[in-house]
Amino acid sequence: MSSLVAINQHRPMPVTNGVTPGNQREAKKAPGGYMNHVTTDRYVANGDLDDDINNPIQLKPLPRLPVPPLHNTLAAYLQSLRATVSREQYAITESLVREFGRPGGPGEYLQMKLLEYAESQANWSNRWWLDDMYLHNHVSLPLNSNPGMVFPKQHFKDEGQRLRFAAKLISGILDYKVIIDARALPVDRVRHHKPGQPLCMEQYYRLFSSYRVPGVVKDSLVSPSSSVMPEPEHIIVVCNNQFFVLDVIVNFKRLSEQDLLSQLKRIVDLAREDPAPHTVGLLTTMGRVEWATARKKLIKASTNRDSLDMIERCIFVLCLDANMGHPPAEVGKPMDADDEPLAHQMLHGGGTSLNSGNRWFDKTMQFIIGDDGTCGLNYEHSPSEGVAVVQLVEHLLRYIDSETHKRKLTRAQSICELPCPRVLRWKLSHETIQDIETARGGMDRLVDDFDLKLLRYTKFGKGFPKSQNMSPDAFIQIALQFTYFRIYGHLTSTYESASTRRFLEGRVDNIRAATVEALEFSRSMIGDRQATELEKMDLLRAAIQRQTDICITNILGQGFDCHLLGLRELSRELGEPMPEIFTDEAYRMSNYFNLSTSQVLTKLDTFMCYGAVVPDGYGAAYNPHEDYILFAIASWKRCPTTSSEVFRDKLYKSLNDMHALCTRMSLNNNHIVK
Repeated sequence: MSSLVAINQHRPMPVTNGVTPGNQREAKKAPGGYMNHVTTDRYVANGDLDDDINNPIQLKPLPRLPVPPLHNTLAAYLQSLRATVSREQYAITESLVREFGRPGGPGEYLQMKLLEYAESQANWSNRWWLDDMYLHNHVSLPLNSNPGMVFPKQHFKDEGQRLRFAAKLISGILDYKVIIDARALPVDRVRHHKPGQPLCMEQYYRLFSSYRVPGVVKDSLVSPSSSVMPEPEHIIVVCNNQFFVLDVIVNFKRLSEQDLLSQLKRIVDLAREDPAPHTVGLLTTMGRVEWATARKKLIKASTNRDSLDMIERCIFVLCLDANMGHPPAEVGKPMDADDEPLAHQMLHGGGTSLNSGNRWFDKTMQFIIGDDGTCGLNYEHSPSEGVAVVQLVEHLLRYIDSETHKRKLTRAQSICELPCPRVLRWKLSHETIQDIETARGGMDRLVDDFDLKLLRYTKFGKGFPKSQNMSPDAFIQIALQFTYFRIYGHLTSTYESASTRRFLEGRVDNIRAATVEALEFSRSMIGDRQATELEKMDLLRAAIQRQTDICITNILGQGFDCHLLGLRELSRELGEPMPEIFTDEAYRMSNYFNLSTSQVLTKLDTFMCYGAVVPDGYGAAYNPHEDYILFAIASWKRCPTTSSEVFRDKLYKSLNDMHALCTRMSLNNNHIVK
């Protein structure tokens, strides 16, 4: 199996939103390669696809990601540093940028080579971006890279009810996979700034059967279309730290929910009868180089190779977790700080004495169901952004809650003699057993070090910024900047992902929120800069406008982060001396994200969370609803200068202060008008 990089380089052109023109009609009718011997009508009633996938739209080829003008990128880079580096450092960097961008200089040469390279690529930035963001990153996946998502709480009266929920979840995922394999998802479209434009859907098509393989130099992302093997017809169920193969296609027919329930009951019984002597799943919690080294030892035995192959090629992983000991889920209660234990369960499983070994963190999609009603997922981030995962989750939850799905869908007749799910066997050497114990200690230290706090902010939601003619996301980003300044007295390099899905195979660039405008607003709010109420309001509007402008620049493919990365990596690949702009301290500081943020919108009362990406930083995920905002703030306890609780409390105060300022100014304006 080849890596995603190789796929990108050899994909035929042109491509119409992921479907080659000659195959568009076929893609609408039948699954593209998913169990080639099984047609769609065996899955869905009357041969029609479910309501969620009506009318896939034929589109013109999406444009390729443009290469921004060099002078625009260099100017934007310098501007981004003004609020975060000293005057002395800025002067040094300004001189290096001038040298890099001069006529006939290294920047001009590399820009020319990049433009040539872009002509031959579906997306010129993807290979370098994927390597830099994920595949060359050697830290362990749990907490450092894999996000978790908490679903609405369920109430299970007994084990049977939990397994019935699990069977419905499996069935809903398989329905969605048929849609994905048929490439029949409705095309997402832009909602703001030139609304109606189609968006690239490739991320959806990597959700299932993708897998991240650890490597000593770098990891590999294996894509389903890169395999010459038949499409997988099984999932992996993890229970009591053991891995079971559950075939979802038997005798060319998909199992009914009742059959799935029967098989899940068998798995639970088998897991209880014969506990695993060693927790092999813990190996995937190691640093990537350590895991790659351990994996080489593990696959020396053919038994282990076969077991790994079944995990790596499965459609997804289902984790049936043991009780975590937190209070029973209160169904219908809004998500708030009481639900922090649920986030811990999704992110890391609670430690090796609980469910951290009941995982396989290399797999793209892991769905987690606890016996107490806790459920959610953990996903490996490299194949897709959060939007594709959220769309899948909301489809699943609608499917499970629907009272009509049984009527709409046709299932195979019950199979009397289902093959018993088989447990994966391992032949473990002394060295591998030692690797597992090393992983155990490392994972427990990581879990103990993790600091997560939730904030359900209820004074307002995204409706309030809208009422002030402000972007809700920009408003929240300025609040995060204000909070950081309030704690530390300065701003810091900040990451917020900006989708570039308007372009073929687009992923993200970076919205730089630490602007001069945000700095001046923050200074005015705490008294570092004298300002009247009107001046503070003007500064807030200027900061939000600047944030909005940067966002638009990025989503239109004119961001500077990916551009500079491409120039740097191209210089390395061409064997050129590395330009000093990339060895400069300011460039290092610019890419050291003490504040890593992400807006993850959902319609339901759910949330996504992740860890800080640097040892002395914060991770801040947020989900704005119309009348409230959910924040998940993460940091590391070992760092003496960070505290998720302090950040959460200061964020609450910052949001209150910004709300109060806007409200006072609105009242004053109304009074003047009257």
